Amino acid sequence: MCSSCRQVHPKAVSLNQKKEHSANLLPSAAPPSKSKSKSTAPIPYTTSSSGQFSPFIALDCRGLEFTEFHFAGKWKAEGEESGAAFEFDWDELRKEQGGEERWDDYDEDAGVAVAVSELNSKIERA
Repeated sequence: MCSSCRQVHPKAVSLNQKKEHSANLLPSAAPPSKSKSKSTAPIPYTTSSSGQFSPFIALDCRGLEFTEFHFAGKWKAEGEESGAAFEFDWDELRKEQGGEERWDDYDEDAGVAVAVSELNSKIERA
């Protein structure tokens, strides 16, 4: 949403993890035609936070405000004890699982099952 005119962007605005963690956005709407920007900083999520809302990303937004977060695209996870690296794609998993948002794997180094499920999000101001 534009902080100046309060207009909501009609499409999802995505965060690109492969590029530098900042972006400059130009609104497609009429005035105000001010540039918007955001920068990101990931926050580690651990099993001690399981089942609770816990921040996993901090967004510094100038001239725009995020109103929703959609879990999409490629994500990385790391075994808490073993440090084993995992990668998964929420879009592909949804297709394979008929819309369910769940990822399961096995951490061979730690000898434990690992999973991400029951995804919810909320946006809060700092």
